[in-house]
Amino acid sequence: MSNGRILYVEPFSGISGDMFVGALLDLGVDFEHLRRQLQLLPLEEYQLRQSQCVRSGIRASKFDVLVDSEAAETGGHHGHADHGGHRDHGSPKPHGGSHHSHGNRNFAQIREMISSSDLSLWVKERSVEAFARLAQAEGKIHAQPADQVHFHEVGAVDSIVDIVGAMIALETLMPVKIFSAAVNVGQGTIQCQHGIYPVPGPATQELLHGVPTYTNAVAGELTTPTGAVLLVTLAQHFGGRPSMNVEATGYGAGSLDTPGGANVLRITLGAETSGLAEAPAAEEVIVIEADIDDMSPQLFGYFQEQALQAGALDVSFVPLQMKKNRPAVRLTVLCDPGRLEGMARLIFLETTTIGIRYTAARRRTLARDFIPVETAFGTVTIKKASFEGKEINFIPEYEDCRRLARESGVPVKIIQAAAISAYLELQKGRG
Repeated sequence: MSNGRILYVEPFSGISGDMFVGALLDLGVDFEHLRRQLQLLPLEEYQLRQSQCVRSGIRASKFDVLVDSEAAETGGHHGHADHGGHRDHGSPKPHGGSHHSHGNRNFAQIREMISSSDLSLWVKERSVEAFARLAQAEGKIHAQPADQVHFHEVGAVDSIVDIVGAMIALETLMPVKIFSAAVNVGQGTIQCQHGIYPVPGPATQELLHGVPTYTNAVAGELTTPTGAVLLVTLAQHFGGRPSMNVEATGYGAGSLDTPGGANVLRITLGAETSGLAEAPAAEEVIVIEADIDDMSPQLFGYFQEQALQAGALDVSFVPLQMKKNRPAVRLTVLCDPGRLEGMARLIFLETTTIGIRYTAARRRTLARDFIPVETAFGTVTIKKASFEGKEINFIPEYEDCRRLARESGVPVKIIQAAAISAYLELQKGRG
């Protein structure tokens, strides 16, 4: 019995952005579609190249972004670029960054670049989410607000293209559940911008909180920040291989042949079976609370936007009565354990509270998929919830419907109805 499709990522030789995109191309994603979509970003002076190579006897697809003089020397298809640390496997760089230099970009600039493009809403949201996670990680390391974080190499053209390109490629495979095996991070040390650090580098270490990792005999930085952020943004579960019928396999190559194993990332596309192991029934979260009786209501909305952008899982406000009969608001923020310090800092900076309380809690969530559907008014993302491998609920994303309603002058409820109808037709076709 089949209940859907799975994309299973195996970073047994680590993961970088270019390896991830290369594996998706090897899986069958159309290179020309990827190139055309990337041209919707305001980036210039780079070319894309897809080639075939062999790593320790394994044939794989190599994805490269060639910038300026590199493109002139080697040739390639016009398009856009990557930060992949595996391009220079064994030559550590700051935070696993590219060897190219394109000037610094901060998170606010990258977010605006992506959000204002004509890419699909799903691609834009997932791409911005990934960069937000990077900004949060770098900001924690360097004690800076996320919007002000300059990404150095990570903000280079090639890194932006890797992240956005991965989302473009994945959208063509939707709907799928994305699972990942444990992550090989490598071993040894790397030369970062601020000195020598052990592998994994600071940003990768921060991003992989809560993710199972390991190392083997291969030296060097095997997992880069770009690869790590793609995994933590996209994977619904980390663990053993799920029960599935294999449909296709893709291999994405790193730059060098490494002794002791094939320097490739394997991604498997398969149809899930009734024996599929669902994501864990419970996970640990941190619940942060603060009772506030002296803050302007206007500031609550701004704080909520900032907290969600910084990685909060949920932000809510509940009215209550405090001492001396004063009306107040209880702020509650839900976040991953690794984001506690960042969230506490944000609460103290952006609200008037002088104290917070927090507890660890367990939560259960349904497996979720985000499926783009086409309507007469534009693309709407459907959020589908599943339990024990079976769909039990779905709903159009409100922000998509609101945007299309404003653009078309049609009531939101009409957009929602059109999205539901399109989704039901899509499911009928797949049945």
